[in-house]
Amino acid sequence: MAIQNVGTLQDILKNHKSSSWMKNAEIGVGNDFSWAKEISMPNASEKDMSFGDFLAKSVGEVNGLQTQANQAIQKLASGESKNLQETMLIVEKAEIAFKQMNQVRQKVIDAYKEVMRIQV
Repeated sequence: MAIQNVGTLQDILKNHKSSSWMKNAEIGVGNDFSWAKEISMPNASEKDMSFGDFLAKSVGEVNGLQTQANQAIQKLASGESKNLQETMLIVEKAEIAFKQMNQVRQKVIDAYKEVMRIQV
């Protein structure tokens, strides 16, 4: 799926609410799970957005991470930054987000194909 098709996908899915696609679960966060404090639960405005809006927002966030990674690499290559560890963390974060986006994309395509196979 090309990036320019996100608008078309958003038009198709604009009537589907993201709240119907996912369920919220509250978890108790203790001292042993300090990493879980970084996970944010959707707020009221995110619950009301359509699935297409949610998908477009996610693609934008991944694009932002890719831009940050490119800037960090440029700074390292130009000598403006000497922090290799920070650059590698930013690049790895962007790579993981991109791989996750590709997995979600593949799941959406598989679901679409499955729906198209249903006989009416």
